[in-house]
Amino acid sequence: MKILALTRDPRFSPNSVENDRAILMAVARRLHSQGHEVAVRAETEVAADCDVCLTMGRLPATLAGLKRLQRQGVRVVNTPLSVENCTRSTLTRLMQVHGIPMPPSDLPPFWLKRGDASAQSPADVVYCQDEAALAEAIGRFRARGVAHHVVSSHVVGDVVKFYGVGCDFFRCYYPTDDGQTKFGDEHHNGPAHHYIYNKEEMHSQVVRLAAITGLEVYGGDAIVRPDGTFCIIDFNDWPSFARCRDEAAEAISQLVSKGM
Repeated sequence: MKILALTRDPRFSPNSVENDRAILMAVARRLHSQGHEVAVRAETEVAADCDVCLTMGRLPATLAGLKRLQRQGVRVVNTPLSVENCTRSTLTRLMQVHGIPMPPSDLPPFWLKRGDASAQSPADVVYCQDEAALAEAIGRFRARGVAHHVVSSHVVGDVVKFYGVGCDFFRCYYPTDDGQTKFGDEHHNGPAHHYIYNKEEMHSQVVRLAAITGLEVYGGDAIVRPDGTFCIIDFNDWPSFARCRDEAAEAISQLVSKGM
């Protein structure tokens, strides 16, 4: 099989360019070792000469090109529609409609997040202590040309980062335990207390959200409250899997191979 692997534009990999590329290359190496022809290109280089396309791309032009590939019968992982479903405004609506556990939005302090695309800088995810700070932050968004935003309440508890591939591969980590962080926002929740929670239930809810959005390779963040209940605060396409790269690369390569 001819496989095209598209890297992510650096603007969508703040503080994660090398890690994002590393997982894609790890998958590419495994598929090449299985005898497949694998070409790794920038996401702006969508080409039709492939049977399968693995993509971390998020640019509108990339997604449009991937839709053309799909119409030509190319299998795309993750599909462009699933990536579009993970823009925060769309994702929030889907979670509300389907009853996925998520934070409330009416109690301070708040988190303000851009709604039209994934975060590209720390300015796209803002902690606001009260309604006055929230209004000021929304004003800064508008001044930057960010017309769509999502507001959620801050939830007290342990930050848990999860990674998934298909229905079976699921791993969870506490970012405050190992210090790996993108923007450092975890400090608002403090060090993890390791509250007891139902990991199987979290896995079930995450897999359900993956099915709703259409993602096959995904990751995100949840908050586990002191009483063990949890809510999902972030969900996105093809994370770096930095904490479990080798395991994830194997799972992704198997996912691709099974679909051939």
